[in-house]
Amino acid sequence: MEETEAEAEVESNRDNVEVAPALIAVHPEQTSVAVAVGPDLRVFDLLAGSAASLVDECGAPFHKDSIRAIRFGSRGKLFVSAGDDKTVKIWSTESWRCVCTVSSEKRVSAVAISEDGCHVCFADKFGVVWVVDVAGSHEHVALGDRKPTPLLSHYCSIIPSLEFSPDGRFILSADRDSKIRVTNFPKKPLNGAHEIQSFCLGHTEFVSCLAFVHARECPQGLLVSGSGDSTVRLWDISSGVLLDTCEVAAKAGLLESNGEAEEHGHAVTDLCTTISGLLIAVAIQSLQGLVLLSCDVSAQTLSVSKVVSIAGEAFVPTCLGFSPAEGKLWMVTGVSSLPACNYPPLSRVRVISAIDAEQEPVVLGDDEIPGGEKLLETLQGSASVDESAFLAAAEAVKTAMRNLLIKKQYPADNRESRKKTRNDRKLKM
Repeated sequence: MEETEAEAEVESNRDNVEVAPALIAVHPEQTSVAVAVGPDLRVFDLLAGSAASLVDECGAPFHKDSIRAIRFGSRGKLFVSAGDDKTVKIWSTESWRCVCTVSSEKRVSAVAISEDGCHVCFADKFGVVWVVDVAGSHEHVALGDRKPTPLLSHYCSIIPSLEFSPDGRFILSADRDSKIRVTNFPKKPLNGAHEIQSFCLGHTEFVSCLAFVHARECPQGLLVSGSGDSTVRLWDISSGVLLDTCEVAAKAGLLESNGEAEEHGHAVTDLCTTISGLLIAVAIQSLQGLVLLSCDVSAQTLSVSKVVSIAGEAFVPTCLGFSPAEGKLWMVTGVSSLPACNYPPLSRVRVISAIDAEQEPVVLGDDEIPGGEKLLETLQGSASVDESAFLAAAEAVKTAMRNLLIKKQYPADNRESRKKTRNDRKLKM
């Protein structure tokens, strides 16, 4: 009996431990690649062929808790990292100096950089989106204290993804309550964003990721979204109209078309569009590889182009990044920690070339990856990895996403007591 109780306690602790998935971001011109795993921020300079030396006046480690979001600006001059330590760090990619550290009231779940590079937006776990003015940032000049200003709010719903539309007119925020909000980004965002363009409603579970299909016919772009409901959906953001739905998990053979499967076991974890907008790479929990979707812009439809399997490895991508300059898709898998295991933060980087509708994608070997062994040593922590740990890592990410994004249902008699102990309800002495 004692052994059974102990096992139950271990299982409960395993489910309650928060782990953060490994993240990857690629410079628009593929001059550098960044990986975040746990509190570690690792950057490799592909031009120099060595690890980038990050400089932060706050000292190292740069983040004191798990990093939840990293992002290059569309022009490649700025890089942002943020996470559970309630800090947002803004870096110059020319010098890799931290030009500004912004404090958040709560843990940060998503970041975005405006198309002109003048504003950084971030979302916290209470559902508030904040904006910071970074105009005038320069590689050798610190921005000093920049206070974030509230931009908009989803009212107590976690926001996993923020995106600016390609024309910069809108900022989009996706939340745990399965909705996507399209907000007009004002000329003076420090005064708040009060004009809602539309809501994109149709997902039946949390919305985990957003990306844009770039098209000449549609300067503001067509939106694609991934969700815990195992689908990718295509939207017209001006009207909020749902254009098409692709059941990617079913198409990849992960579940029957009737949707019967382990609850939330095949959530879409990330999306990445190519610069041409013709192909969309999709990462799904439990899939050792990727699904490539084709978007027909004129017909406004999505279809499965290819399923790319990564054979011989327990590689389930947690994050994707695309290099428009080189046409390569970068992937990472891993977690900040594994409950009940002695593994350090895990990360494994892979690259796919020939991401094109007319070519067959090729998964590059480690010796073929740009930067080679030096890059792998920097971004993974070592050139060789323990493959046996990554299936456990995939399961840990699945559990973490469920704990984070699936709303818990509490008995009525527990709700009042929980409200009284919420940090935001406590009186300030």
